[in-house]
Amino acid sequence: MVDALVILDGATDPEPSTLSEAEMPALRRLRDGGSTEWVELLDPGVPVGSETAIASLLGWRPTGPVDRALVEAAARGSEGPVRRVDLDGGHRLLVFGDATLESEAITRTWPPGAQPPRILDRGTVIIGAPGAATGLGALMGARIVVPPGATGRPRSDLAGKRRATIDAIRGGATRVVVHVGGADAAAHDRDRSAKIAVLEAADRTLIGPLADEIGRLTVCADHGCDPATGRHLGGLVPMVRWSAA
Repeated sequence: MVDALVILDGATDPEPSTLSEAEMPALRRLRDGGSTEWVELLDPGVPVGSETAIASLLGWRPTGPVDRALVEAAARGSEGPVRRVDLDGGHRLLVFGDATLESEAITRTWPPGAQPPRILDRGTVIIGAPGAATGLGALMGARIVVPPGATGRPRSDLAGKRRATIDAIRGGATRVVVHVGGADAAAHDRDRSAKIAVLEAADRTLIGPLADEIGRLTVCADHGCDPATGRHLGGLVPMVRWSAA
């Protein structure tokens, strides 16, 4: 049976949490019929971010910073240098190589870090928007799929990710990882209501249908993101494992 993982990026936050407030009957069904554990994906001192926490979920536990610029470039099929462009506080636009912008929005480059090891194979499929999950997957040797409409934002097309997951399984994938970035993006925007809406949409559009189709599913946050501050949170994250068998 295929191993399927749904990553709810930035899903946790301080009590009363958005996860507890969101209406997520499918996740509740998985939790009640399976197991839940709180896991520490990052060692003390490792920066909290998707490039470190998702790497841990994929099988490589970083001991320090990960080269996010390299990861973002790989997600877009580039091996060239990347500069970060900051628009209204979020990760919105990247400029590759020697390209220039007529803008003062360029604030800094990502700091250097480790390059992920190539420990995956093409039997692993990473589904998501261009970003940390798909970039890590490309660098680590997996096959990446970016469905049309996948943006990493709250209005990303989750139904497209569900269809891509089923297609990957029918195509022979042995492991499928589906990344949902909208909750993290909403929290960076300090929009609590939008974060809850993303979690509810993921439950309705991805988690429930995939559980019914596959018969086995793991759902996990990579890290937290507080919609009150827009900042990432470290610490334990919930991992729900469920199997119909």
